[in-house]
Amino acid sequence: MIQRFIEIGEGYSDIYELLETAKANKHRVSRLLVLHTEVNNNPVSSLVVAMQPTNPGDFQALYICREGIPNPHVKENKRYDLFKELATYLQMDIIELDVKPSTIFSEIDLYYQHLIGILRLNHYIPPLR
Repeated sequence: MIQRFIEIGEGYSDIYELLETAKANKHRVSRLLVLHTEVNNNPVSSLVVAMQPTNPGDFQALYICREGIPNPHVKENKRYDLFKELATYLQMDIIELDVKPSTIFSEIDLYYQHLIGILRLNHYIPPLR
């Protein structure tokens, strides 16, 4: 199985693409996640929509708006409210995790590998086959 993060943006106007992708593929959405971290002493969050693996192909997409949304536990914001509305629409819970920031990794691919490991370890995405 191939699991890959697909970065849509940082969550400004591109959050609407993330929401529409999830709504258009609601039968494939497996998890909604919010990853909290701190970048430059600024509490931020990433929104993630994890899809079911494709059949055939065994490809699992994890669409992400990376570290561009204020942490909703520190500062309420409309973008997070839209993600909560998506969760209600899909009748899913939002899983929240605290993670390291992408800025401590020398390459963004290493950061995404790190996140995939965390998600596998917690059984939020299937293990490597």
